[in-house]
Amino acid sequence: MPGGDARQNPPDPKLRVKKNLEDGKGVRLSNFGGNSQGGNFEFASSNELWRASLDVISFMPLTSANYSGGILITDWYSDDLSQDESVKVIIRFLSNEVRSDALDIKVFYKKCENETNCKVFEKESNLNLELKKEILKKATIYKAENKEKNFKPYDNSSTPSKN
Repeated sequence: MPGGDARQNPPDPKLRVKKNLEDGKGVRLSNFGGNSQGGNFEFASSNELWRASLDVISFMPLTSANYSGGILITDWYSDDLSQDESVKVIIRFLSNEVRSDALDIKVFYKKCENETNCKVFEKESNLNLELKKEILKKATIYKAENKEKNFKPYDNSSTPSKN
């Protein structure tokens, strides 16, 4: 079964990572190196949009999180107030730059009359705009923090002078 059964995996992300590595389903940095030619990938933690998106939708369970494919997909989510309606969010990353056209957010709704009679539809709503706004706001903060943390003033005192 693709993706596996969520009930058989620990809810804590650190334990899931540990279990996946033990099962041989993960990637270890020690496997990289040598003279192999490969792609140039940034780690997800350095991408402000990715981090911000995960933070903003952290209350929703994820079905898929594919950093190299640039997509996040949540599972169906409903709050305690509306048991007959669920929402699913798909976030596609069109760019690594923090800007409004870097994200494509789709929100799907599932309305059920009973367990077997459900209708799924996509609709533009305030939720799309609110998610995008919150993600961009948080990504901008992360970007500023990174810039401040990595800033090193130029020191030319160690540069040999030519006479």
